[in-house]
Amino acid sequence: MTISAIQRTSVGRNGVGAFILQCKRLDFHYCDWAGSSKGMNLFLQLQLRQFAASHPSIEIHVSPRPSKHPVIRGHFINGAQHSICVRNLAKEQVLKKAEILRDMSGEKATRVKGGRVVGSLNEGIRGVWDPYHGAKAPSFAG
Repeated sequence: MTISAIQRTSVGRNGVGAFILQCKRLDFHYCDWAGSSKGMNLFLQLQLRQFAASHPSIEIHVSPRPSKHPVIRGHFINGAQHSICVRNLAKEQVLKKAEILRDMSGEKATRVKGGRVVGSLNEGIRGVWDPYHGAKAPSFAG
């Protein structure tokens, strides 16, 4: 009877393939006539195909919106929507705004208050430190 090694069924790749983009759809709204949509129109003609090909998990919708400023609207897995107005921006700046929406989580931005980054419902065992804890207070007797 010969002994054979067990073949590997999967290879760990440190999370590669497990990440899911939170942005599920991007809507590009533009106007054919207005000058404020010039950068958006150039982006749609020259760079949108490459952007869509590099992000196959994101659904892309392009629709005209006559007599309105151009807008990129992101739809997220959690049901949230965020819009960014891209009026009078160059095509490279429009790409940056699309990447911002692509990388967003869809959650509202929250402010960390009080300077304490980690919050807990339980107080620490040792309590809150202050300079009057510990050894005897120094005496200033001369």
